[in-house]
Amino acid sequence: MFQPETYAIALSLMFVSMLCWGSWANTMKLCPGYRFQLFYWDYVIGLILGALLWGITLGSFAGEGRPFFTDVLHADSSHILFAMIGGVIFNVANLLLVAAIEIAGLAVAFPVGIGLALVVGAISSYIIAPNGNAVMLFSGIALVVAAIVLDAIAYRLRETERRSLSFRGVVISLVAGLLMGSFYPFVSRAMTGTGAPGPYAVALFFAAGVALCAVPFNYLLMRKPLDANEPVSFGGYASARWSWHLWGTLGGAIWCTGAIFNFVASRAHIVGPAVSYSIGQGATMISAAWGVFIWKEFATAPARAKAFLIWMFILFICGLSAIALAPIL
Repeated sequence: MFQPETYAIALSLMFVSMLCWGSWANTMKLCPGYRFQLFYWDYVIGLILGALLWGITLGSFAGEGRPFFTDVLHADSSHILFAMIGGVIFNVANLLLVAAIEIAGLAVAFPVGIGLALVVGAISSYIIAPNGNAVMLFSGIALVVAAIVLDAIAYRLRETERRSLSFRGVVISLVAGLLMGSFYPFVSRAMTGTGAPGPYAVALFFAAGVALCAVPFNYLLMRKPLDANEPVSFGGYASARWSWHLWGTLGGAIWCTGAIFNFVASRAHIVGPAVSYSIGQGATMISAAWGVFIWKEFATAPARAKAFLIWMFILFICGLSAIALAPIL
C-alpha cells in the first residue's frame, strides 16, 4: 500500500484532505429540492465506492504493508470494531450537525459544532499519539477555532432575517460537536497495534459502520425530522433525478477521498493523528471560500461581514501554518 515517505508528501495529503472535506457539500447545492435525508443514501453509497476505489488502487500497489484485500481479510475483530464504531459516531454526528444548521443556522451550529469537534478531536488524538510540538499545535488550533467563530459572525451579519436563538439547536450542535470530535480517536485506534490494518482497509470498515448506522438513524430522521419539516418517504428517493443521485454519490466519494488521505497521513510517524485531524478540519476555510468566491453568498452582505471574513481567512492561514509546523519544530 502507498504510504508517504516524507513530511512534504504527508502534508500534501493533509491539504488534499482539507480540500475534499471542505468541498463535498457543494454537491448538495447542485440538488435543489432534494431533501438531505434522501441525499444521504447516495452519499453513503459514495463513501463505500470511494473506499473500494482507493483500496484497489493506492491501497494495492507498491509501498509497504499488505495489499488492500489481503489487509481486509487479515484484520482482526477488535480493529474492525474500532473502525466501525468510528463510522457509527461520525454518521450520527454528521446527521445531527446538518439538523442543527437547519434549526439554528450556520452562525450557531458551526462555531459550536465544528469548533468543539476540532478541540475534542485534537486533544483526544494527541493523548493517544502525542506527536508534534504541543505549543505550536494547540496555538494553531486556538487560531483555527477563532477563525471559525469569525466565520460564524460573518454569516450572522449576512442574514437578512435574524433567527431567534434556539435552545434545541444549541443542544444538538453541542452533541454533534462532541461526537464529531470523538470519531477520529477510534479510527486511530483501529490503525494502532500489532497486526493492525492499514488506512485503506480501515476506511472500508469505517464506511461500513456509517452505512449500518445510517439504515436505522437516517430512516428515523426521515420519519421524524429534527428541523420540524414534513416527513419524507422513499418515494422521493425513487423519483429523484438521476443527476441528483450522481451528485450525492460523488459527494460521498469526495468526502471519503479526504478521509483516506487524512488517515494515510496520520500514519506517517512524524505527523500523528492530532496534526492530521486538525489540518483536515481546516475544511471550514475551504467551505467558506466556495461560498464567497463561487456561490457569491456575500455579494450583498454588509461591509462588516466582509471584514470579518478577511480576518477569518488570515487567522485560518496562521493557525494552519502553526499546525503544519508542529511536527518539525
